This record gives sequence, structure tokens and C-alpha cells, in this order.
Amino acid sequence: MVGMAATDPRSVPTLVVTVSDRSASGSRPDRSGPRLVELLTQAGHRVDGPLVIPDGADSVAAALREAVAEGYRLVVTTGGTGVGPRDYTPEGTRQVLTRELDGVAEQLRREGAAHTPMAAISRGTAGVIDPAEGTGGGTLVVNLPGSVRAVEQNLPALLPLVPHLLVQLDTGDHG
Repeated sequence: MVGMAATDPRSVPTLVVTVSDRSASGSRPDRSGPRLVELLTQAGHRVDGPLVIPDGADSVAAALREAVAEGYRLVVTTGGTGVGPRDYTPEGTRQVLTRELDGVAEQLRREGAAHTPMAAISRGTAGVIDPAEGTGGGTLVVNLPGSVRAVEQNLPALLPLVPHLLVQLDTGDHG
């Protein structure tokens, strides 16, 4: 049964994308991407990455399009969600989303706010990229802030939602 497979994280191709000019240029090590890979792997996901790309809406949109073309069902980004001059991860994500999941992004900000008031600054979004007609499934995309602490605080709020969201994408079942 297609929908049931989505509830098993080992069956969900997952990609982590780090969005950072400094990490992409090699001038700063990527810390949040590897930690995100580690935590998703510990949760049982089959994870690739981190793919490290420069900041900017176009680079994010291109990476997400490629991830969908390669068959990833879950893409979690880290970085580029603040208000810095090149922080355009949400804008790049919105270029390719079919539908936003405002409640997921709000939940992640609430979880972050339980730890720091700076969580209110995160502009991260979440949503779905629907597949081409007749190809089934879809891709869930979630933007997390670009710090190890934010990844560690937000992922526990996200993980319980993923199986249900993927079942809905596969089957339309609201079970």
C-alpha cells in the first residue's frame, strides 16, 4: 500500500540543504546541515546531504526543483530564514511550492520561541510541491533556521507531522 510506505521514514528519500554563502564558499564550516542529517538519520530517515548552496532565492528554487526531479519526498533546508541582506530561502521556496503549510511554520516558530525570543525573527516556511500530473506523491519542504540549536529545537516538533503529511500527499487520506 503506497500510503503505508510513507509512514516508514526509511522509505522516504530525504534531502538536507544548507543555504549559506560562507559555507558554500568554504570560508565557514557548515554545522547545522550535518547536525540535521545526523538527527534525521537517528530518527530513521534515509538522508542525503547536506547539499550546500549559496544564499538567494534563485539558488534555493533551483535546488528544490532538482530535489523534486531526483525523487526526494522530504527536503529540509537550514539557513537563509533571517533578515540578512541575502536571506531569501523562504522566497526561493515559495517560487516552487504548490501549497504552503502555514501551520507547520507557525508550530516551528512556537517551538523555537519556547527556547529563545529570537525565533520570532525566523521567516521560514513549509509547504508542498505537488508532482507532475499522474506521478503520485509530492514533496514536503520545510525551512529551518541556520543554527545547530535551532535545528535541534525544531526537528522534534516537525518529525511527528511528517508521516501524516506524506500519507495525505500519497493517498488523500486524512485518517
